[in-house]
Amino acid sequence: MEEKKFDLNSTIGFVLIFGIILYMFWQNQPTPEQLAEQEKAKQEQVEAEKKADTSKNQEETFVSSSEDFSNASVSDSTQLVSLQNKLGAFAYASTLPSATDTETLIETDVLSLKFSNKGGYLSEVKLKNYVNYDSIPIYIIKDGNALFNINFATTDNRILNTQDLYFQPTITKNGDLTIVSMKLKVSESKFLEYRYELKPDDYMFDFTIRSQGLNDIINGSQEVTLDWRLKTYRNAKSISYENRYTEVVFEYEDGKDDYLGQQAVTDDQANDVTYVAYKQHFFTSILLADSPFKTASLESRNLVEDEEIDTVFTKTFATKLPLELQGGELNKSMDWYYGPSDYKILNGYNRNLDEIVPLGWGIFGWINRYVFIPLFGFLSSFLPYGLAIVFMTILVRILMSPVTYKSYVSQAKMKVLKPEITEISEKYKDNPMKRQQETMALYSKAGASPMAGCLPALMQLPVFYALFQFFPSAFDLRQKSFLWAEDLSSYDTIAKLPFHIPFYGDHVSLFPILASIAIFIYMKMTTGQQMASQPTQEGMPDMGKMMKYMIYFSPIMMLFFFNNYASGLSLYYFVSNMITIGIMLVIKNYIIDEDKIHARIQENKKKPKKQNRFQKKMQEMMEQAEQQKKAQQKRK
Repeated sequence: MEEKKFDLNSTIGFVLIFGIILYMFWQNQPTPEQLAEQEKAKQEQVEAEKKADTSKNQEETFVSSSEDFSNASVSDSTQLVSLQNKLGAFAYASTLPSATDTETLIETDVLSLKFSNKGGYLSEVKLKNYVNYDSIPIYIIKDGNALFNINFATTDNRILNTQDLYFQPTITKNGDLTIVSMKLKVSESKFLEYRYELKPDDYMFDFTIRSQGLNDIINGSQEVTLDWRLKTYRNAKSISYENRYTEVVFEYEDGKDDYLGQQAVTDDQANDVTYVAYKQHFFTSILLADSPFKTASLESRNLVEDEEIDTVFTKTFATKLPLELQGGELNKSMDWYYGPSDYKILNGYNRNLDEIVPLGWGIFGWINRYVFIPLFGFLSSFLPYGLAIVFMTILVRILMSPVTYKSYVSQAKMKVLKPEITEISEKYKDNPMKRQQETMALYSKAGASPMAGCLPALMQLPVFYALFQFFPSAFDLRQKSFLWAEDLSSYDTIAKLPFHIPFYGDHVSLFPILASIAIFIYMKMTTGQQMASQPTQEGMPDMGKMMKYMIYFSPIMMLFFFNNYASGLSLYYFVSNMITIGIMLVIKNYIIDEDKIHARIQENKKKPKKQNRFQKKMQEMMEQAEQQKKAQQKRK
């Protein structure tokens, strides 16, 4: 009953309201004279809208610039005087229709860009083909995290900043090129221009700063400074890992390159700078100059003090560059790059940009550039990325197996000689020099050397370090899955912890655990062999104890260190150590026979051993030292 009553009351209410509205319309209907006035006003409004549309189209295509000013003249004379007092000749720019905080959107195949009228610079840069760890599009610039400003003095003693002034945008086409011109006007024929030339499928585009007719307005006696700043967004799962590879890289003095490093606050000065790159691990912003900047002042500040709290930004970068006037005018040709830190893409520009990707210095970088990058590129062209890592690891270990064999043979020789070395140590325990002479003589006769086992390890070091640099820099691994790892360029997760462990994180990664187990087994095998072959010498550290500690310390260190590292790197170390273990078992059980090695050593000891010049010199020095020691003992 209550529901029906409510429905009835509602119906009655709607009828009453509708009736009242009809009555009001009837009561207030216009007279014939009022209708004539309304029709006239309507015609005038249509004509005004047509003019406004024409003006808007002219503003967008910039067919007639002179009309822009006339349509937006400042009616308030007080406001105009105030602008002129504040901005001088540049007050004109604030009277134009473009003097608003609007943005112009331009899209290419790979970039989505917004150009701000205020400041004339890029206020938003989106990489259209990439998303971050949380499936959000990659924005290099967004929500005011970047600044691009020119600071200059005027001849009427004003200090102005382009970031505070309004530019007028023009968009034109020239074939495949999209040209965006942002002009800061003093008059229709005098202006400061930012000119961007965009290609349809390219992360790099031309950028020119030039002025026209400002030679009597810009004060040439004071420095014109370009200020470029960027607060870098976090894009990866592990902000601390990403931050480790987020840095300023720059080229200077005809091809030299350097970086600011990872300190909390770091700065540097450089001369003849040709480019400055703000590298965000897998994404990079680069300002390149056709002719070098005379100097550059660079700064980097770390924003991640606590990775549980500081979760949005990684670092803030700042660069100040002087702009030279030529005949009182600015004319600087440059390029912008906003895109991936992909070695293949950067290297393709042939402007030394491959140095931005940290592949290692010297031989390490050479190995990555000419061996691992081409090899991995070939394998990943027909294999899933995870399998490409496995196959590359197998190839590397097979190629390094002769080194592993020599290392193991050397350890076997030392193991066979250990009883004799122990006997020498006991015999000459009171005469260290004689003990050393006899030990070296035994090594020489037997054709063995304690250093022979170290040399193969040293030979593997360049490969080890090169791969350590390769995997964190391999852009192709980004967001590629394998087994339980969702992203081979980031850590894998098999369990999420309800708390944060210092230096470890708030998650458990399986690949580092497997790699740690594999390296423990490998070290148990190799270190056990070395401990069995290395005698403890008086006065020397007990290497056996040190190696025993290392067997446990190294896997634990790897477990903690790699928990936040790229899972592709942990996968490589796991597979590499397992293959090495397999190779060593084959060598031990099927190739090396310790009895044969012992027999060969005994034969070598019978043969006269020819000494080289260095060995002769060392023996003479040791004999002289022995004679001097005996003489001193006689005098006593």
